Amino acid sequence: MAMRSGNEPVTARSPLRLRFWLGVWGLLWAAFGTVAFSLAGRPGWAAACGALAVVVSVDLFMIVRHLRQGPHYQPGRDIPPYEPPDSR
Repeated sequence: MAMRSGNEPVTARSPLRLRFWLGVWGLLWAAFGTVAFSLAGRPGWAAACGALAVVVSVDLFMIVRHLRQGPHYQPGRDIPPYEPPDSR
C-alpha cells in the first residue's frame, strides 16, 4: 500500500497535451452549437454554448501557458513520499 504524503494536489501531474486536444474538440463543438442554435432560433441554448466556448477558451489559454512554461521538477516514482507530520 502506498503512503500518502498529504501534498498530492501540489505534486499531481496532468496530461496537458491530452487536455489541450480534448479542449480543442470541446471548443469546436461549443462553437458549432452556438452557430447551430443561433440559426435555429434558440437564443438560450446558443448563449449556453457560447458561455461554454468562453470557459473552454480560458482553459485552453491556461493549458498553453503551462505547456510553454516547460517541465518543472516533480519527484519520480523512485522518490519515496515524505512521512506525514505527527498529529499530536
